[in-house]
Amino acid sequence: MSQSKATSTFNARLLRPVDSDRNSFRAFVVLPRDVSETLPRRGRTTVDGTINDEAFRVTLEPDGRLSHWLPLDDKVLERSGATIGEEATFTVKPVEHEPEPVIPVDFQAALAAAPEARAAWDDTTTIARVDWIHWIVSAKQARTRAKRISNACEQLAAGKRRVCCFDPSGFYSKALRAPEAED
Repeated sequence: MSQSKATSTFNARLLRPVDSDRNSFRAFVVLPRDVSETLPRRGRTTVDGTINDEAFRVTLEPDGRLSHWLPLDDKVLERSGATIGEEATFTVKPVEHEPEPVIPVDFQAALAAAPEARAAWDDTTTIARVDWIHWIVSAKQARTRAKRISNACEQLAAGKRRVCCFDPSGFYSKALRAPEAED
């Protein structure tokens, strides 16, 4: 995978997720594999981009097939004039510095209750924090999520700086994928 910071341009058809009422986005596109390969990592990656020349910043999600998918909210769709089901022109460029991830409330509480884990958390890199959070929020069941939060605090307190045994691309575990699109 190339580690380019260059801007990539591509055309893609806007898709509506099957479960659009439960998502924070109304449409998405799957990046062409050659575009995804220019990004700095196969896991979550934040990009500055455009759709039909309308600017946005978004965190791309891995699709489990060594590419990424890009969520689009109502505001961006409206400003861009793009229509679901039709093709649009996109540009994406990785951000210079990955923004700090939002720590889920339940994980914040667990870190607050474990000072050694919190100290280790504060000492990790932004990308490591992105991966820890991605591992936690990718749990499909509440019980699994709670166990991952507990394990994260234990591992961080023990000095572990990176989450172990988590494939942030979803390729090997098949745990991550793009949403299912409506017909």
